[in-house]
Amino acid sequence: MKVMVVGSGGREHALAWKLAQSPKVQVVYVAPGNGGTALDKRLQNVPVTDPQELADFAQREGVYYTVVGPEAPLAAGIVDLFRARGLRIFGPTRAAAQLESSKDFAKAFMHRHGIPTAAYQTFSDAGEAHAYLDAQGAPIVIKADGLAAGKGVVVATTLEEAHAAVDMMLGDNKLGDAGARVVIEEFLEGEEASFIVMVEGGHVLALATSQDHKRLQDGDAGPNTGGMGAYSPAPVVTPALHARVLREIIVPTVRGMEKDGIPFTGFLYAGLMIDKDGNPRTLEFNCRMGDPETQPIMARLKTDLFDVMESAVTGKLDQVVLDWDRRTALGVVIAAHGYPDAPRKGDTITGIPADTEDSVTFHAGTTLADGTLLTTGGRVLCVVGLADTVKAAQRTAYAAVSQIRFDGMQYRTDIGYRAIRH
Repeated sequence: MKVMVVGSGGREHALAWKLAQSPKVQVVYVAPGNGGTALDKRLQNVPVTDPQELADFAQREGVYYTVVGPEAPLAAGIVDLFRARGLRIFGPTRAAAQLESSKDFAKAFMHRHGIPTAAYQTFSDAGEAHAYLDAQGAPIVIKADGLAAGKGVVVATTLEEAHAAVDMMLGDNKLGDAGARVVIEEFLEGEEASFIVMVEGGHVLALATSQDHKRLQDGDAGPNTGGMGAYSPAPVVTPALHARVLREIIVPTVRGMEKDGIPFTGFLYAGLMIDKDGNPRTLEFNCRMGDPETQPIMARLKTDLFDVMESAVTGKLDQVVLDWDRRTALGVVIAAHGYPDAPRKGDTITGIPADTEDSVTFHAGTTLADGTLLTTGGRVLCVVGLADTVKAAQRTAYAAVSQIRFDGMQYRTDIGYRAIRH
């Protein structure tokens, strides 16, 4: 069978890597892919990003099904297009993807369906937003309404920071259309966790729990990023909390979308904040797997991913039981010089160790140019270590990280610290 993964990041490399392990898979096309997918003989990069051209390719090559990695093609309606042409694809329609592509849509949806989340207001007028900030005080959270590649959320600890964020989004238009409206919401305290499920035909299949690290620097300092590392499982999500999240957040979301006439199919990611009393609230929804959470999750998955995805696109997701490696998987992101504000491109990468039973390196912002591996984006690599404990997985991952070299590389040295504290 031929399958295709749409995207070019670490998440897509991990999905393609796992799909390629299936004896049923002849080739995994990755569109457009990256330097790591170019180096893997079981994968084949396809230098195409336009949804129409991707549909043409899938039809021409007889692709059995397509899995969509990033949010932008989903928001652009790639699922609607493929389905209209009779092509199997896993992901939400453009209308359903609004759960991620519009923060205002998501907050109004949660409010309407009684899904626990932070109080909020939406603004397109800067003056009104500033007046609201003054009335509310800090800390407070300012979010661009649209997709901003992980850069549209500012957790402001002071009013000065909050006003600057509103000016940046609404006044200076630094985020373009994504920041034409802002959602301002109450600051929630607690511990974050990522809760990712697969949804099809109203059926929900929960994946392994995970937790990522959004801030650039150790100790959760510095600016927000797309994610500097992640681990799975997340000890903060106890079996009792897992059941509660499904009951109070995930299932009501799936039922709510059906009730609103927008049935959801695809990966559904709830970013959670769990307070000191163990109560979960929803920070955000994503309509795809998380990045970098996908990398440790795929490293732990023992079930054939081809079979899982086939069940999802043929209406049999309710028959799937997932088998997980009991070990902890911990992924450390290595980012480019200048990330997240102005990541540098074109630095030569050397020293990536060969994959082993307990260590694997996924590529994100890399390209292969005349046999040389170069940086092309902010988050360059995600190095995953597997071991029986979080501390041992941390040691394994950082031992591999220590071998890698490129100018200006930056990474956190404390990924997994919350889990160790548990």
